[in-house]
Order: sequence, then structure tokens, then C-alpha cells
Amino acid sequence: MSDAGNTTKNRLRPPVVVVLGHVDHGKTRLLDTIRKTNVMEKESGGITQHVGAYQIDMSKFRNVEISQKITFLDTPGHEAFTAIRSRGAKIADIAVLVVAADESVKPQTKEAIKIIKEENIPFIVAVNKIDKEGANVQKVKQDLAAEEVLVEDWGGKVPVVEISAKAGKNISELLDMILLVAELEELREDLSKPAEGVIIESHLDKRKGYVATALVQKGVLALGDWVAAGRVVGKIKMMEDFTGKSIEKAEPSQPVILTGWSEVPDTGASFVSVDSKTEAEKITDENKSLDLTPLFSFISESADPEKKIYNLVLKADVKSSLEAVDVSLKAVKSDKVRCNVIGYDIGDITENDVKTAIATKSDIVGFRVNIEPSVVRLTEKESIKVQTFDVIYELIEAIRKNMAEQLDPEIQRTLLGKLKVLALFKKDSKSQIVGGKVLSGKVVRGAVVDVVRNSEVIGKSKLGQLQHNKEDMAEVKEGLDAGMRLDVISGQPFAEVSVGDILEVYGEEKTIGSL
Repeated sequence: MSDAGNTTKNRLRPPVVVVLGHVDHGKTRLLDTIRKTNVMEKESGGITQHVGAYQIDMSKFRNVEISQKITFLDTPGHEAFTAIRSRGAKIADIAVLVVAADESVKPQTKEAIKIIKEENIPFIVAVNKIDKEGANVQKVKQDLAAEEVLVEDWGGKVPVVEISAKAGKNISELLDMILLVAELEELREDLSKPAEGVIIESHLDKRKGYVATALVQKGVLALGDWVAAGRVVGKIKMMEDFTGKSIEKAEPSQPVILTGWSEVPDTGASFVSVDSKTEAEKITDENKSLDLTPLFSFISESADPEKKIYNLVLKADVKSSLEAVDVSLKAVKSDKVRCNVIGYDIGDITENDVKTAIATKSDIVGFRVNIEPSVVRLTEKESIKVQTFDVIYELIEAIRKNMAEQLDPEIQRTLLGKLKVLALFKKDSKSQIVGGKVLSGKVVRGAVVDVVRNSEVIGKSKLGQLQHNKEDMAEVKEGLDAGMRLDVISGQPFAEVSVGDILEVYGEEKTIGSL
């Protein structure tokens, strides 16, 4: 991929490669091996939570003098991050589809294939974990063929490389294949144009303010440039490469970290560099007229006065995390409870979030964010429920449980035993004392009692006191005589017990209602 003879108007650029595949099939381990770093163990639950962008220089990787760079996009495998994966494929030149040799094609593998075909980008299959017990490369190729993906040795055109990301096996061969595919694609760009690119990720940093990870696609982006990204203006105050090293300019295919934004730019938004703030504001003003669907808009659409409402204040580390929660909450269906997101934003949980929660009787749920001790004390004082999570599916499950807790509890009844009434003793407005014989099972102090006469339940009471041979007992078993005091249960009919009635004794357990 030599640039010899090319001008700045027609220069070869590094390929941008998106890595796709099912969760836990080794996408991040592969990049970890290539970059000789250790990102995977830092990811919560071993799952990539949002997209990352990295660039490697093959001259350093293989000890050769010619500089050949490759930019990688690492995307989350969890189903909640479909939009991020799709966005990654839109800005990539080449895709690497990672499939574990021991598990073969899985749901997110199929989704990744669909995305690749929709974007019509060339791709390479990396069959990973070939050294793992149960690995079956031929089955992977067969299952891929069932998804209309024919690899080269099955008569198709899709290259396949068998690797072990963990052991570092055949990684060099995979990189060579990426460069070969890139060479065939003739990836060139005009460096004389105004810089253009896309926002990959964005977040709020306490010291730096709003920060965006961006991929430059055209031209040269320089420190001090004014940029317009979607509806947000920025002047680049600081630019870093993916390692955090300060740089003054970035060329096509280069991922950079940018500060100097007026507010957090949307992930997926295109950006362009301009000569002045006035030009940038003109572009963003035009973009503000675009009909963009806000996050959590589905919530207002599902308003139903018959439903109970669960109010929620949501905070997340980055914009794409909010997108993922948005997608996941859409899948939480309930005819009984509506989740109402009162407010959402990126950044740590603050005192203002607590004040919002107090005013709206909301819970606070955070994803990969912190909460200051002073804010914790305020939540405890005001009895505001706060939960934070590092893994997306744990957060969604907690919200689902919180919604269910808005419902009246469901009562599970278990028949413990039956007793036939043989004698009547004292009775008043709040209780009645009777005696009888346990016909089956056992009778238990504190249990609920149904009074049955002629096969019909005529009343309900609580077994307040239990005796056998005039001694207090916790329970009396089948075949024994028992004396008991039946107490009134508030709101339940309390029938006068007669000789011959059957008392059915139940254990009751309250459980969280079902959505």
C-alpha cells in the first residue's frame, strides 16, 4: 500500500475495519492481542459496553520500515447495542466477522451478517478459538453457508482466517488479509478538503468538559478548528490520539479524542470543519430543523391512565449507553406498569438529579457512573432509591423488577393441612376459640385459615394461638387434637365456626407482581 506518486488530493488512506460478532466470541480479545494491551479485563462482565476506536501501525507490529496503518472499531456484542454496531458498519471500509469455533453461528452473528450485507462492505471471517475443546471449523463454515455466506474454500468469495486470539495464533495472517482486501478497494482520500468525519462516542468529563471520540474521514482536522457536529458547535481545544497522546492534526481514517464542545454531540452525527464560529452555527441551526426522534420518546406514546407509573431518572457514562437503554426499555412490555423516564443525561449522579427525583417521586438509576458521598447522604436522608450498574442487562433487569414492585404483590398459597372442628369455646368480636382433630398435614401457628362448610368457603381468619394438650405449640401434626384461637383478618369476612366445619390451613407468601 505504498503512497508513492500520490498527491495530497489522491492519497491512499488506512482501512477502517469494524469488528463484529456474537457476545463473548472474542472480538475484544482479538483487538487486545493486536494492540498488545489489556482492554477486555477492564470491561464490565467481560462485555464491551460501547464502541472503541484504535489504530495500529504494522511497521511496529511486524518490524518492517514501511508504515501501514489499520484503524479498528470495536463494537459491543450485547443485543441492546444493535444501533451502535450498525453505525460502526456504516463508517467502515471492511468488516471482520468473528465467530467462535466452539459455538458457531449465534443470534448476534446473524445480525452482524445482516448489517454487513445491508452496508455492502467487503468482509473477512475470523474463526476464533480454534484451540478450544469442541472447536469445529467445518461446522462454522457450514452454518455460515446456511446464512448465505460462502467462504473461499466452499466456493465463495469471502476470505476466512482460522485464529486463536488468546494464543495469538494466525493474527499476522488476519492482518495481511485485511491489507490485501484494502489494497483491492483502493481507499483514497483528498487531504485538501475541509475535514469531515463522524462522532463515534461522546461523554462528559469533570475536568475536560464534553468529550467526543471522532473518526476523521476527509481532509485534515487541526487543533483550533471550528466544527459543526449535528446540532452542536465546537472549537477544538485539545486533540488526542487513541492512546491519549496530544496531537495537532488528524488525517483520514484516524480516530481522535476532541474537547471544546458547547454540549455533548450526538453519537453517529457527522461533523465538518469550517473557518468560523458563525459558519459552524449556521450549519447547526440548519440541522436543528431536522426531525430527529428523541431518546425515550416511546414512553410518552405509551401513556395509559389505567397503568401504574414507575418514575425514573437515568444517568449514563456516554451517549450510546443511553441509546442502548432506550432500545432495551422498548422491549420491556407491560399491560400494568409504564416506565416514565423523567430525565436522562450523561455524567455522574448529582444533587440536581436527587432534587428531580424528590420532586417527581422517582428512582435514580445510573450506568457506569459515580455518585459523590455528599449526594449519597442526601439520597439516604430523602429516602431516594439509587442503583448503579456496570453491565447493561443487569440494569435493565433491575428496572424491570422496580416496575414490577409498583404492582400489588401476588400471594402464593400452599395448603398445609386440614382440621375438623369438634368443640366450640370462647367467642368475641375479634376472635373465636375452637378445638378439633387434624385430619391431614399439619396446622401451623400464624397461618391463614379458610372455614369450609358444605364444600364452600364461608370465612377466613388467622390462626393466632395453637395448643396441644394445653401446651402452646408452633404446629400440630396429622392425627392429633388441637385447640386454636382464630383471629379476625382486617377486610376479610369472619364467619362463626360451627362443629363439623373443616378448617383448611394455608401458608401464604407475598411475591412481586408480574408485569
